[in-house]
Amino acid sequence: MNFPAHRVMALAIASTLAFGAAVQAAVQAAPAKSTAARADNPFLSQEDAFARSARVSNVDYALDFTLTGKETFAGTTTVTFDLKDNASDITLDLNKATVKSVSVNGKPVQTRYNNAFITLAAADLAKGRNTVVVAYERVHSTNGEGLHRMVDPADGRVYTYSHFEPAAAQQMFAVFDQPDLKASYTVSVTAPKDWHVVTTTRETDIQDAGANRRWTFKQTKRLSPYNFSLHAGPYQVWEDNSGKYPMRLFARQSVAKQVVPADWFRYTKSGITFFEGYFGIPYPFEKYDQLVVPDFLYGAMENAGAITFAERSFLGETMTAAEKQRLAEVIMHEMAHQWFGNLVTMKWWNGLWLNESFASFMGVLATAESTEFKDAWQNFYQGGKQAAYIQDQKASTHPIEVPVPSSANAFDNIDAITYSKGGSTLKQLRHLLGEETFRKGVHNYLTKYQWQNATLQDFIGTLGQAAGRDMNGWTKEWLYQAGVNTIAANYSCSNGKITGFKLTQSAPKDLPTLREQRVQVAAFKVDGDKLTLVKNVPVTYKGASTAVPDMNGAACPDLIYPNYQDWGYAKVQMDGRSFATAKTSLAKVDDPLLRAMLWQSLWDGVRDAQLPLNEFISVALNNAPLEKDYTLLGDTLGKVTGAKRYLDAMNLSDAKGSAYTRETGKALEQMAWNGVAANKGNADFQRRWFGTYISVASSPEALARLAAVLEGKDKAEGLAINQDLRWSIIAHLNRYNYAGATGLVDAELARDKSDAGQIAAVAAMAARPDGAAKTEWLGKIEDQQTKLPFSRLRTAMGSIYPAEQKALNEATADARLARLPAIDKAAGPVFMRAYAVTMIPATCTPQSVARLQRAADTMKDLSAFTRRSLLDTLQDDQRCVAIKGAMTAPKG
Repeated sequence: MNFPAHRVMALAIASTLAFGAAVQAAVQAAPAKSTAARADNPFLSQEDAFARSARVSNVDYALDFTLTGKETFAGTTTVTFDLKDNASDITLDLNKATVKSVSVNGKPVQTRYNNAFITLAAADLAKGRNTVVVAYERVHSTNGEGLHRMVDPADGRVYTYSHFEPAAAQQMFAVFDQPDLKASYTVSVTAPKDWHVVTTTRETDIQDAGANRRWTFKQTKRLSPYNFSLHAGPYQVWEDNSGKYPMRLFARQSVAKQVVPADWFRYTKSGITFFEGYFGIPYPFEKYDQLVVPDFLYGAMENAGAITFAERSFLGETMTAAEKQRLAEVIMHEMAHQWFGNLVTMKWWNGLWLNESFASFMGVLATAESTEFKDAWQNFYQGGKQAAYIQDQKASTHPIEVPVPSSANAFDNIDAITYSKGGSTLKQLRHLLGEETFRKGVHNYLTKYQWQNATLQDFIGTLGQAAGRDMNGWTKEWLYQAGVNTIAANYSCSNGKITGFKLTQSAPKDLPTLREQRVQVAAFKVDGDKLTLVKNVPVTYKGASTAVPDMNGAACPDLIYPNYQDWGYAKVQMDGRSFATAKTSLAKVDDPLLRAMLWQSLWDGVRDAQLPLNEFISVALNNAPLEKDYTLLGDTLGKVTGAKRYLDAMNLSDAKGSAYTRETGKALEQMAWNGVAANKGNADFQRRWFGTYISVASSPEALARLAAVLEGKDKAEGLAINQDLRWSIIAHLNRYNYAGATGLVDAELARDKSDAGQIAAVAAMAARPDGAAKTEWLGKIEDQQTKLPFSRLRTAMGSIYPAEQKALNEATADARLARLPAIDKAAGPVFMRAYAVTMIPATCTPQSVARLQRAADTMKDLSAFTRRSLLDTLQDDQRCVAIKGAMTAPKG
């Protein structure tokens, strides 16, 4: 699975609450003799899951669905399994369905159903082979889970697709919904005649049935429930049979023009070739289908042989190079899962991190080695790895491997630690063990445990065997201890030469673990207009201090960087001379990865309140226009917009502070517009600069220019304004209450009738600096009975309180924070994963910090994720106040 880059893990709000009440009324009372098989709630504990898998094995499903395109669907599940004993009841998961009948071993039985699972009485079961048949109906999900249904507003067509991770297969069929009960799936589907039906295998037969068609599919190989999938609708389909395996690509008819199939098929073919060679194991499934689907919760999902991708991230007739690279990396990430995740699967959800970490690592490796994006590791450093560093320094940081007591907690710790710190750790381990040793260990693991479930110990043990070393110490340091270390070079210079060079390692007081790691220590000299590498030494270090004798005698450098080429996972603390060189010599650095790392060191200085924000902005104004590396330009401009966001949040309100904010804003606007004009012959660079211009525009002049661009009256030569950019401009004009901006929304909706347009309109209207609009949207967000699609709610959450709208944020801040416990309890963990990261108020003042601190001191009974989000918000607010305090410009 792939989360969106900004890491807001917005999951879904339940859309069938009212229906659930009707189902519950139909539940029949259980016989008094029955003993409870597990806790009476919708979630499955690890203890109960392992108790069930200790008794149940050799599972096979025959699934029969009737899909009409209407709000409900019908299904019959026939599940056959071996039972070790019939001494007690067994449960079968099925979420919020209307159960029509249940039979066990050919005998109709009384329905004992609590809206979450069916209890199969011990008396009805046999030791050995059992067959259970459940007939039911269910409302389609509209929240992105289960069997999701979407009506395309552009043409009225209905599309469905499934999403089951972590435990939502039970929202589509009756199932033992846990990863260590792998099964085969044989599928039959009746669907409208103009629909395509897609699942893990290809169809064996399609028969006409009046207005419908009857699809039957070949039995799958053994898969965990969350790896299985079913998708159906009148999708546009493209095929490519030129490779080793047949490939298809699906998308809605109304967005088909925004799909470039050649890119998808090219990256897919190159990826399969790479992975088969790297793993030494053939692709495990018979075909490779990919579907671009609407309303998707994440970036993509690795369903076996039928991968789903979020439309919002992967559509565009004229994709930029950055967008194509994102497409390639996500294709590779999900492809890696076909082996590591689907072929070999975790036993329980505590192993989810390993799936995602491995796919993150392998996705970047495959992109770098099998596509045109050779700088994929630089992109990883600038994006995912920095997100991991930020997450690892938060109050809510956690070890990579954590217990998961229940399926309710499966996603509590799925974040940048899981994806990017884990991926960075595997990258470091590859350097530590050696590239070929690491590859051999992976091959041996996949071969030994194929079509089975495995644990972290199985994986690490196999790597240790390949390397011939005990991995227990490494595992404890890296996987069971949280936090990021800081490394620094300590040395002296005598007669122009380095003496006494050592590498020091430190850790936060509350997370004191020091780790073994292999890095490269590099020394540089300023040579005219170049920063030249004069020494590079690989070092394996451990403990607080490691001598590096090979550095002694080298010329005294202008800059030392102790994690050259980014082998290690560690913050770098540069010495004073190196830090000064970095500030003045960015343009002299030829290596874009090193340049990126120096930019990051400066930005870390801002975030740690050691480098004044205004000094960073000065460095950016002087150096960003000189950047010629496309990947690094995106990162640098991202830091520029981040600096502007901090400045907006600070609200420097006195005369000097306001003047500084205004003048700096205009300077950033001018820099961005100059970048647009200077890159008229380079569409990728021009788009990057124009996106920054939209982000930083706030002066009346800049807003007027955006309005003119929208109307076609101000045309930057070479700049193509597509539909996404039009909506970005409209949203920004509404955010700053530009004259006539609301009318622009209505006019654009008339022009763009797509659901993407409707979502963009929500972003524009929610961002308006209008108290009545905020109240209206806040009511919709907090209404647990709303009929508004969750994709709209999620967008409103992320748009409603921009940084500069402090007064509007403050107007409801106290009340919102006071309601947090009640919302947390009523909405449950799925909704809160979106709400808690966007709606907890923080306004970069000591008063806001104090308010959050009071909440943290008193709100101890929040759900785990919401509690973590509260503590993170407090820490982020404290950081913003500290950054403001460190400024040397007028700060109000």
